[in-house]
Amino acid sequence: MKLLLTERQIELLKIIVEDYIQTARPVGSKSICDLMNCSSATVRAEMSQLEEYGLLEKEHISSGRIPSEKGYRYYVDNIMKPKELSGDDMLKLQTIVNNKSLVLSDVITQSMEIVSQLTNYTAIVLGNASKDNLISKVEVIPIDENKLVVIVVTDKGHVEHKNIYLEGRVSSKDIGKTVELINKLITGTPIDEVSSFLEFQVKPVIASYVEQHEILYNAFYQAFSDFTNPESVHMSGRRNILMQPEFDNADRIREIINKFEDKEIVNAIKEEDNGINVYIGSENHFDDDVTIVKTKYVVDGEEGTIALIGPKRMEYDRVITLLDFIKENIEKEES
Repeated sequence: MKLLLTERQIELLKIIVEDYIQTARPVGSKSICDLMNCSSATVRAEMSQLEEYGLLEKEHISSGRIPSEKGYRYYVDNIMKPKELSGDDMLKLQTIVNNKSLVLSDVITQSMEIVSQLTNYTAIVLGNASKDNLISKVEVIPIDENKLVVIVVTDKGHVEHKNIYLEGRVSSKDIGKTVELINKLITGTPIDEVSSFLEFQVKPVIASYVEQHEILYNAFYQAFSDFTNPESVHMSGRRNILMQPEFDNADRIREIINKFEDKEIVNAIKEEDNGINVYIGSENHFDDDVTIVKTKYVVDGEEGTIALIGPKRMEYDRVITLLDFIKENIEKEES
């Protein structure tokens, strides 16, 4: 049953949630009286009522109140309004999203790195290359004797690049011949099948035509394996959350770090639903003491998830606006 709060109770809950988000200190009745223009007794009575509803709780018997998980949920669903981006925040993000020299994956990861810095929360990008992408072209740019940049273009115009290192000197003639053969043999191959195709179809041909085929094959195979990894993860500011006062216990710190390093747990953050979605505490299946705000993006057949992980005492209004800005700007190219 949905709670029906009075206007005064809504105002009180809003003040307590937003004050606690900023200070991480329980909120007492005295600090609220002037803001609400009512007596301390009235505030205490309303706080007790909100506690009875399960929206507030006490950390200690003599302390003020803090929002409960249910209180944060009520605030997000019924009270909070997305916060307008500051000019500084917008400028920093626009510098990335408007940079035409960046490929999509770099736009997304660099944007989330900035958001992590702005919020002091942990940012995660889960990539998921579409099986509908077919290899269109492979190009190579030599950097020095042992280093190349491999550029892969798909039929949908998606471009990826990766630095590869050769385990020995290879002639430019052999490099050129290998690239030529790869282009002839794998054009039109679904991106998720390239690694297998390289092993069974391309490798024997390269061995027949290229002298230093083993060094080159190993380098290209590794590059394509990285391109087609369906569960790529990019994490920024993983230690930011540990700077929050909620995580001042050594055992909790170790537990959170272990979760960040567990690929299966992190990949489970993937979002299937549209929109900006907020998962508070026990709702997120990652950790009861954190909130995860995340959204799915779909661009030119490629989909993935961007997410921010912070304490339940999160700046929800700002985080939702930041993620919405990134999602809107990376998807607008598709429309």
